[in-house]
Amino acid sequence: MLLDFHATFNLHRDVIPWIVTQGAPDSLAKCSRTLRIVNVERNCNVLYTWKGTENVTKIGLYDSVTKQNEMLYSIDSEVNVISCSVNTEKTLLALSYCNSSCEAPSRVLSPVPKYLALLIEIRPVNNLKVLKAVDIGVRVQFLYPGDDKHSSSESHLLIFSEEKYIEKFHIDTDKNEDKKVVIKNPGQILKERIAEDFVWAQWDMSGQRLFYIIPKRSSSVLHCVQFYPDENFKYVLEVALEICLADEGVSLLGDLHLHHLRDVLSLSLVLSVDLHITEGDRSDKEVSKSNQRASRGTLENDLTGSGLCLFYYQPPKEAQDITYTVAFLHKGCSKTFKIETPMKDTSNCKLKRLSFINLGSYVVVYLPDHFFHLINTKYPDLMCYHLFLSDEDSRISGMCSDCPMQSLLNSCVLESCTGIIFSVNISQEKLLKFLAESQQDCERLAMLHCFLLHLSLQPQQEIEIIEWICENLSTCQTFDPIQEFIVASLHRYLSSETTYLDKLLAYTSVPCWDIGIHGVSCTTDITDMPVMKINTFKGFWEKFHIELEYMKHSQQQFLYNTHMQRRDWCKLLSQLDTGEKRNAVYRRNVLENAKKVLLNMNMTKCGRTVPLIQEEDYLQKDLMGLMMVKLRDHLSQHLHHVGKNKIEKIVLDFFSKQLDLVCLMLEVVWRKRMLDSSVLSFDASGNPSEYFAFHVMCRISEATSQMCMPLPPGFQTLHLVLALRCLPLANLLHYIDSGALPLTEAFVVKLLKELDDGEENEKLKYSIIIRLPENISEKVHRLWDHAISNNFIAMKYVRKLLFRLNNKEVTRQSLTECSPLCINFLPLNYLIMMLSDVEDRALNPFEEDNIDAAFLEEIALKRTSVLLGLH
Repeated sequence: MLLDFHATFNLHRDVIPWIVTQGAPDSLAKCSRTLRIVNVERNCNVLYTWKGTENVTKIGLYDSVTKQNEMLYSIDSEVNVISCSVNTEKTLLALSYCNSSCEAPSRVLSPVPKYLALLIEIRPVNNLKVLKAVDIGVRVQFLYPGDDKHSSSESHLLIFSEEKYIEKFHIDTDKNEDKKVVIKNPGQILKERIAEDFVWAQWDMSGQRLFYIIPKRSSSVLHCVQFYPDENFKYVLEVALEICLADEGVSLLGDLHLHHLRDVLSLSLVLSVDLHITEGDRSDKEVSKSNQRASRGTLENDLTGSGLCLFYYQPPKEAQDITYTVAFLHKGCSKTFKIETPMKDTSNCKLKRLSFINLGSYVVVYLPDHFFHLINTKYPDLMCYHLFLSDEDSRISGMCSDCPMQSLLNSCVLESCTGIIFSVNISQEKLLKFLAESQQDCERLAMLHCFLLHLSLQPQQEIEIIEWICENLSTCQTFDPIQEFIVASLHRYLSSETTYLDKLLAYTSVPCWDIGIHGVSCTTDITDMPVMKINTFKGFWEKFHIELEYMKHSQQQFLYNTHMQRRDWCKLLSQLDTGEKRNAVYRRNVLENAKKVLLNMNMTKCGRTVPLIQEEDYLQKDLMGLMMVKLRDHLSQHLHHVGKNKIEKIVLDFFSKQLDLVCLMLEVVWRKRMLDSSVLSFDASGNPSEYFAFHVMCRISEATSQMCMPLPPGFQTLHLVLALRCLPLANLLHYIDSGALPLTEAFVVKLLKELDDGEENEKLKYSIIIRLPENISEKVHRLWDHAISNNFIAMKYVRKLLFRLNNKEVTRQSLTECSPLCINFLPLNYLIMMLSDVEDRALNPFEEDNIDAAFLEEIALKRTSVLLGLH
């Protein structure tokens, strides 16, 4: 199983020893049997109840910070507590219970109400007030403001009634002469109706939000009410749902904080809430601190947006495949997943065990012993970014399979049958193990995506991911893991830079996925977009509004397109030598941009084991600078709220980080294979470790070329040296001719200086020399004192001399006239006469290249002899 469960609270571990120390005459056996959790507040304090031997029902509280228990209240009768809540100051207790001594109400009005909702003064214990005395169930919940400025003299209480209404009570308190906290004007407690005529409601404790659904003729409408720290509330959202809630035979999926008003309802609303605490929304602050104590930041804070998802599931009436639906309200779509399962027993008891666990960017859908699905709520479009496990891979060890897990706060679940609260996180260690053992590309891609975009990777985990990528380059058939690593890592590093940036940068290298996943089928439907009922947004709703605005304009192309810049780069390179002033200025700006990127690289500021030579590669700098211009224009077009300097920084960080990622991959390979700078020498053949490094560099070069991405300085030279050590000459030349190994000036200089002119080396040098681009060959030929280089120097000089020569100003001698230099071969004779004439008319024509006519004559004669086959 991919999840780590850490028990943050256990009734038998954390409560029973305390009860024993109280010295009460209660039977320990009965206490243990009746002890159960009735609520978990926003600050993670746990409320629990148990029954003693003296016909009393007791309510206690476990403080999650101090790890201490305290008695809140005792009822002098055995009653079934339905719900319970305590205010922030722990001065007021609200509870609702069913009087078990009462018979079920008849058609005639029952003289004794079966259900009571009480408001009790508990700090210290004083009076109580009956808020509700009815024959139908009610639930209670105090609001938690979540800030330190809240006045302790007032509290607010929500009451959920199965008569389809929700009320908010405003309770003022005061201190009397004995400094006891009492309710001010208990007979005149103000209340107001929040919602009515609904069939389902859920209270989101962490965000202090109320969701409820009102049925219509053929559909339903979901509403949301947001409660703010100043005790005001607003109706913020409504959205039409294509579901009908009047169907009979639908079983209940219970949840401690899912207040279902009808037993035939099977909706489970799961929020994908932004974990980042903004200045305007501190609603999750207390909860996030508690979660951090339990699990040190396994999930990375999400700065890029908020999602709202609705999960619902209808158990089949007879043996058939299991189907559940996820409505991604922030995406305007829903997905219905159909799972093939050999399960024959489809009784309600078994199917009620389906659990939904909110992990922020993921929601776990889990049916014990059958399947485990990790639904990606942030990027739900492609099936390959959801993870579907079944059989042995889906089992959670150490958990009770007969008891469904009830989702509480984010990344927190309750196992009600054992009274244990777990913090839940995706285990990086287990995920990496699954990644190494997986045989399907869809699973590999989903796990790699989870690592790179959703988990806060430590340096060691990032190294392990790179090692897996390098070892499995040939295993993945449907995607390039190097491209996915670079694209997803850049998205994660930069998305938090500014609002809306995550919509402009690609998060994956896979444009589409149409490959089936065994055992799972999915259909996608377009749904209505939510309608926001407020004009100003902050916190969660600000990010949620950004998501909605993006979806409204999603028909436009927002993502940065690398293919267009590749064409522009090729066009630029063809124009760089035209001599136009505009192009010269443009190129100078491009090169300045590239220098800024190289100076901003982190890998250049720390020691590294990879021997990358700091060389001048103008083609790579041209590509880098041009890409910066294109990305800057792209961001400026859409990020109108961001200043020019901020965009410049984003662009600079984008390409610097891009080069850093390539350097990091090389670092991992070098250290894993224990390579050093000796790979730069030409005096030995390559070993298996060097061949592995060469193979990885080939795949990096191929991946970056397809993405039109520049490579760090020295990469291509190192790649060429490894190729020379590892490949036969014929294969090396094939790589060069195909463009897989572009020749660099640093490599050719090193080759000519370090190798002698033995037969094999001369053949190698010649093979390289004749393949050099002209801009490199002009610089390196003088380094090799050889006939081939002399021939090239002479031809270059003649070409330049003839280009400058004005034919009209040359007085040619008759070809029949003889001269001391004339030989009996007409073409060569003509060339000598022309060069001699130019030499006579120039003041010092060979001063620049230190070449005289005799040298040119000798070279020309040898060249002519070779062409005629006389040599």
